[in-house]
Amino acid sequence: MSDISSVFVWWFTIFLLGIVFLPTACYFFGKFADRGYIFAKVIGIIISSYIVWLLGSLQILPFTRITLIVVLLGSAISNLYLFNILKQKKAFTNFPFGLAVFEEILFFTGLAFWSYVRATEPSIRGLEKFMDFGFVNSILRSNFFPPQDMWLTYSPDYPPGSFINYYYFGHYITAFLTKLSGIDSAVTYNLMLATLFAFTFTLSFSMGMNLYFLFQIINTKLQLVKSQIKSTKTRLDGRVILVGLLAAFLVAFAGNLHPLYIFTSGYPNEEPKPPWTLELGFHPERYWYPNATRFIPFTIHEFPIYSFVVADLHGHVSDIPMVLLVLAILLALIFSKTEDTTNKNQVGNFLADFANHTSIPLPQLIFLGLLLSVMYMTNAWDGIIYMGLSGLVFLYLNLSKVILASEEQARPGSQSDSGQARMTIFNALYKTFSASLFLVFFFLIGNLPFSLNFKPFVSGIGVLCAPQFLLGKTLGPFLFEVGKCQKSPLFMLATLWGFFYFSVLGFLAFIVIPSIRKRLKGLTSHFSFITPIDIFILLLILISSLLLIFPEFFYIKDIYPAHYRANTMFKLGYQAFMMLGLSSAYIFIRIRQLNYKSFGSSIFYFIFYILFFLVAIYPYFAINSYYGGLKTYLGLYGLNWIASQYPDDYKGIVWLRKNIQCDSPALYRSGTGPASGKQCNNQPVIVEANGDSYTDYARVSANTGLPTIIGWPVHEWLWRGSYDEAGRRIPEVAAIYESKDLEQTKAILRKYAVEYIFVGTLERQKYPNLDEEKLQNLGKVIFESGKTKIIKVAPTLL
Repeated sequence: MSDISSVFVWWFTIFLLGIVFLPTACYFFGKFADRGYIFAKVIGIIISSYIVWLLGSLQILPFTRITLIVVLLGSAISNLYLFNILKQKKAFTNFPFGLAVFEEILFFTGLAFWSYVRATEPSIRGLEKFMDFGFVNSILRSNFFPPQDMWLTYSPDYPPGSFINYYYFGHYITAFLTKLSGIDSAVTYNLMLATLFAFTFTLSFSMGMNLYFLFQIINTKLQLVKSQIKSTKTRLDGRVILVGLLAAFLVAFAGNLHPLYIFTSGYPNEEPKPPWTLELGFHPERYWYPNATRFIPFTIHEFPIYSFVVADLHGHVSDIPMVLLVLAILLALIFSKTEDTTNKNQVGNFLADFANHTSIPLPQLIFLGLLLSVMYMTNAWDGIIYMGLSGLVFLYLNLSKVILASEEQARPGSQSDSGQARMTIFNALYKTFSASLFLVFFFLIGNLPFSLNFKPFVSGIGVLCAPQFLLGKTLGPFLFEVGKCQKSPLFMLATLWGFFYFSVLGFLAFIVIPSIRKRLKGLTSHFSFITPIDIFILLLILISSLLLIFPEFFYIKDIYPAHYRANTMFKLGYQAFMMLGLSSAYIFIRIRQLNYKSFGSSIFYFIFYILFFLVAIYPYFAINSYYGGLKTYLGLYGLNWIASQYPDDYKGIVWLRKNIQCDSPALYRSGTGPASGKQCNNQPVIVEANGDSYTDYARVSANTGLPTIIGWPVHEWLWRGSYDEAGRRIPEVAAIYESKDLEQTKAILRKYAVEYIFVGTLERQKYPNLDEEKLQNLGKVIFESGKTKIIKVAPTLL
């Protein structure tokens, strides 16, 4: 299949999922300008893939294409039923087909653009790509879940090594779309990256557009600010589209203020200096784009465009569409403020009663819990972060009713009742707690099949710069470790976050503070100048600020000694970047909407444009540097680098990918070890040379999904919380290749149920005393190209 055909087939697969689940999107986002059209694609992917995953986790139906089609047919029938209900309520009246077409064009353009970018350097090699691709290939070979760990196969001495002990749902979604589309995983790896880029751009566009669109509706209804809009029916004017495009650019393309160093003499890598201490000068040739994500020593502070450039299919990237979907759900809740509905039937009464106790409709709460579950299984931090944000939204929804009730009592002619007011506040807290409790319940139920087979590898919460008397002690989950006292210099924090917080200061100066002053003077009521959309932005700013402050005082303990707060800052800052990006786009247009013509506003716009220029030029340097100026088109197939570097090994890997296949569901069903006695095994164990992380070792298991004895030991150390098991296996693999003791070799092969032995370039380099004659006596050579051989172990040895 050609690249163009692959892109169209892939796009059409996602397009169909979106069309099938469009009624669901319209149900949740009926008030949005686009009715949630672009979010329908993400909803379709998440719901359908989750159902298939759940069936596979419960071992009800295998992860096959037939199962996928059955689930999609059932989803289509369900959404057709929902469509008829919504149609009766005139929910599809005046559907914005033009806007939907525009968003579809944006999505396809983003998909095609980043597919082209990746096609100029499509190699699935370097950084975390072996891990990510290995997970995808292992999942593709799995009929039931959890999937096999391709780098730590089953051992009777270590049963937990049988399954992936990591957040793999994002990789599973890639495998789901791969199986559904029928495209080679070596191509869909790059197509998935292009899809995530397209989703980041278009979903952010929809979020930004709807933030301002919903603000206009509220603003018009309340008649607070003079506008050209003379009816409550808000039109899609240029500002609505502009804020959408600005939000899309800031989230999907923008960097931080680090490109400021292009206009200085620069600094040596890993030794950043304040820009005012350097000589001025234009030196773009000296600029090294990764420094923007490693500016604070011993930390990581990535953002989406960097992730797309380096092309790791990691959880924090796979989770971006889900993050934006959750934000959209919360925005819809903020706007609707939970309309009260009553039905005479029993179900309607139940739903109304549930809403009275939680303030949140049951369908929204269930769906939000499911999304948080999927986020947790994709990138654990995100599930926790957005559960906290959801709780803040619930609290606002309930407290806003308290404020309205208190203002109603304070009106002339009304009798103030402080006891009733206290009771109202109590009810608000009760409803918030109740809604949050149900959300946690749905969250836990949603990820239960994952959590039952997952052992967390976080060992505590470290406290930075702990007092002397607490050093070396542990209090509950808190660790007070010696020598853990990293702090971020202010000029570095300003470089990373200055653009966003300049927008925040503008929001406070031009919107929030004037509104508070008017409220104190009695000129407005209920902070009416601050709309619910403004409150939503304030909540995003609040949660983002907390995420950025946290790594300055605490870190989540992992295995890295010097970079102990790197992952903490990375995962928290990544979410803050996206939320602040959306907020900044809204703030810019929101301030312009006021039509201020003061000196202060002129200064604000002038500085904003300068800072925006700095964050906007980052992708130019990053993309051109990594992809060689986009000059050479190599195609989307990600394994050509192996064909070039290790041509004979490549032929062996391709042979394994094509010939070791099985369509039978009789595979590994539990953690009890290899499925002995089965006629068909889709994941037989293959032994290959192991090696350090981020090297070319473990390339056979990563590129085929076949489990090996040990792949990248340090990664297994991170996932398992201990190096013991990986350390024990390394000499065993060496013994298979080098030991003269035939019985010892047979015992190791039997222990791990090894069916294939790969002898290639890296095996010969790693094991100079490789005993090829012994290996060939263990079975039959079934593949040979040059010096590369694949030996099938004799069945009698197993």
